[in-house]
Amino acid sequence: MRTPVSDSPSDPRIHVDMAHLRSFASKATDLSFMPRQPVRSVLNGRSASALRGRGLDFEELRGYLPGDDVRDIDWKVTARTGRPHIRVFTEERDRPALIVVDQRMSMFFGSKLNMKAVTAAEAAALIAFRILDQGDRVGGIVFTDHRLQEVRPQRSHAAVQSFLGKIAEANLSLHANAEVESPMGIREPLQVVAQIAKRDHLIFLISDFDEVDWRSERLISSLSRRNDVILCPVSDPMTRTPPADLKLVASDGRMQAEIDTSDRATLQALARMSQSHAEALQGWSRKFGIPLMPLTAAEDTVAQVRRLLGANVRGVTGRMR
Repeated sequence: MRTPVSDSPSDPRIHVDMAHLRSFASKATDLSFMPRQPVRSVLNGRSASALRGRGLDFEELRGYLPGDDVRDIDWKVTARTGRPHIRVFTEERDRPALIVVDQRMSMFFGSKLNMKAVTAAEAAALIAFRILDQGDRVGGIVFTDHRLQEVRPQRSHAAVQSFLGKIAEANLSLHANAEVESPMGIREPLQVVAQIAKRDHLIFLISDFDEVDWRSERLISSLSRRNDVILCPVSDPMTRTPPADLKLVASDGRMQAEIDTSDRATLQALARMSQSHAEALQGWSRKFGIPLMPLTAAEDTVAQVRRLLGANVRGVTGRMR
């Protein structure tokens, strides 16, 4: 169960404010989302121009072919091998980044360290600062159960501050007694992403993805064909393996239901739901070639992101907890 804490904005495990999110600027300096990642990185194998660089990137040495630019000949290798070789370069292009952050009531849950909404907010701040530090355009979409706000990608500290301000505002509005009518699903933000990111964007989707269906799958598929998409599912260990003797009251902001995990059938049903949800996301990853960067609210956010960017992925970075 959660450690008893004060339910106030001053407790960064429950809510985040601008000061807390700004503090991640100094924690993002040693992260890298550049295309040449370590072999075991979550971004390994993505586009050679994942983020804007500075000119040309050396790609490979190969034999000279008719029509090649003689200025690219590597004379040292040519002399050593006796055959003309050229150095092949990849032009680095501007690739805007768009960070989508879920701050709905379903994210206002945590059993060990943070609320899921806090972990999502911290991860978004970390990514935004690092991308901006690398000189690239970054923007974001923040959505709650009833509101969606966007900041178009810009190469601007003011834009990042505006994005973080919207995250903090949405996060601070979350509370246990919040009433929600007609809660927004994941599809609405994805539709807005599609309007902004026509092609060649780097898109981070940070959510608990509580609405995994064919409609959202179709939107994810469309986005991934023209952009680099990274799914960042945020979970809490209690949803995967709830204690066997616990009574919970679950609410979507409109209705409440009591969950008694001492009932074996209830416990098994919860486990099946969690497993099915994880398998659906992993299926998206395999089908569309999208990396998964799973985050847990039970661990420090910075440590997780650093570890995941060096983790072994072949479509899936690790097990969701």
